[in-house]
Amino acid sequence: MTNTQVTMNKIEKLQKELEQTQLAYQMAAQMSEFKAGFLARTSHELRSPLSSLIGLHQLILADLCESPEEQKEFIIQAYNSAMKLMSLIDEIVAVSKTEYGTSQLKMESLQLTDIFTQIYNLTHLQAANRNLRLEIVPPDYALFAHADRPRLIQSISNLIDCGITMMNVGNIKVLGSHISDRKEIQIEIIFDCAFQKWQAEAESETNHFELSNDLDEIRNLVENISLSPKMRFLLSQTLVETMGGSLQICDSSNGDSIPKTTIALICQKG
Repeated sequence: MTNTQVTMNKIEKLQKELEQTQLAYQMAAQMSEFKAGFLARTSHELRSPLSSLIGLHQLILADLCESPEEQKEFIIQAYNSAMKLMSLIDEIVAVSKTEYGTSQLKMESLQLTDIFTQIYNLTHLQAANRNLRLEIVPPDYALFAHADRPRLIQSISNLIDCGITMMNVGNIKVLGSHISDRKEIQIEIIFDCAFQKWQAEAESETNHFELSNDLDEIRNLVENISLSPKMRFLLSQTLVETMGGSLQICDSSNGDSIPKTTIALICQKG
């Protein structure tokens, strides 16, 4: 081998190392940006229940209760608010532990018909309560996904909950299929909901929650403590990517009179 060939080989090796370094840097930068967004969103999600909890205690401490019975009612509401807050924290922490590897995934081959049945049982009542029609299309019995069962169910349920929260009328359709020429399956969730509404939710600014002494406002906060659609989507995205999959969202209206948005969850075939 000539000196020229040796030099060329070294240059090629250096170029490959440089490309790998650039790729690693880009991935690290994207991850850093994602972590910052996740932390900011988490703090935002927890401020609402904290505000209601503190507001209830302020009413009690300021002797604004008209009777011992009303004071007891406020204490009960504060307790319920604290329990809801704990539930939100547990859900977020569970996802974080999975992402960081402190909570091990149990990856296995899961029959999609079984997963869809559990999804229906978890979400159909919420949809019915909002006068929405949830349609779960039974997939092929031979269709299996390689994933962690609780995390996959949580991911899909969170995405359906996102639509239920944002929709007033319409249908939600769930179906699964094998991606041709690839060892992957696709779970599609189709919402009768404008794509612009999902974009507006994703791009919404973090609100600043101020403490209030208004009893009706505090009660409303207590009754509606839950994760926002944006946070649920973010948690689902994190779980799916941790399992080696991906989430895609697109406008699937195709000129129809009813606007539609499709979220595609892609994971390895089992």
